[in-house]
Amino acid sequence: MSLLIVLAVLAVVALLIAGAGLKTVPQQHALVVERMGRFHKVLGPGLNVLIPLLDRVAYGFDLRETPIDVQKQVCITKDNTQIAIDGVLYLQITDPKAAAYGTSNPTASMIQLAQTVMRSDVGQRNLDEVLSSRVALNVAVVSELDKAATTWGLKVLRYEIRDITPPADVIRAMELQITAEREKRARVATSEGERQQAINVSEGARQGAINQAQGEQQARVLRAEGEAKAILVVAEATAQSLQMVGKALVEAGAREAMQMQVAESFITQWGVIAKESNVMIVPADMGDIAKTVGTAFRILEGVKSATGGAGVK
Repeated sequence: MSLLIVLAVLAVVALLIAGAGLKTVPQQHALVVERMGRFHKVLGPGLNVLIPLLDRVAYGFDLRETPIDVQKQVCITKDNTQIAIDGVLYLQITDPKAAAYGTSNPTASMIQLAQTVMRSDVGQRNLDEVLSSRVALNVAVVSELDKAATTWGLKVLRYEIRDITPPADVIRAMELQITAEREKRARVATSEGERQQAINVSEGARQGAINQAQGEQQARVLRAEGEAKAILVVAEATAQSLQMVGKALVEAGAREAMQMQVAESFITQWGVIAKESNVMIVPADMGDIAKTVGTAFRILEGVKSATGGAGVK
């Protein structure tokens, strides 16, 4: 009976030892195994067999991307302004063995290094440059951390600055500066609008003056063309009348009629001058005038005799 009990105990112990030698590793995880205190191997996902009492799991790592908070720290800029900066660091373990034996605490080491690099990079920039260069700061931190992370079995995926907090007096000064800049832009925009308005008004007045001048020029041209056409018409009519007179002078009695017409016109014009002016210019030889008048009457009588008193009254 006692032998059966001993065998049963041995069987249970054997089962426990065999169970302890079986190790299941989840996906995206890794276990570092040591054999008698020295590194033996890295267990991957699935069922793994260990030698009880000789092998032990020394370290376990999550191989997924892990976000780590980088606590807020005070940094001094190039222009001696203190600002508080915090961020988020994204890491991934790529070499479990290096992560286990490269440093005692990979996460804490990366946080400390990230803060150190951020202080150094901020110290090389002015405040305005720091506030406007978040992307450049993030890239600089990732670049420096990735160099050191290789020996620690880590991969730095990215770093994001979460908040930058300047001192309260600096914030007030920045607000005043922003207000002044906005007022300046408003004044510039107003002056530009007034300038453009003045330009538009002057251009409109200039174009109006040009249009008016062109209109007046066209009107003068049209009037000149009208007057030229009128003169041409009068000249053509005069030419036609002279041509008709010339043809009529060839006929019998036409010359005497013409002479009579000249005499009548001469006497009529002297009568008009005598009526309209108090000053009258008298030719030196008044006898010629009398002869002209007498000739005019004789021509009239001659014309009447030649025509038989018909057609001339």
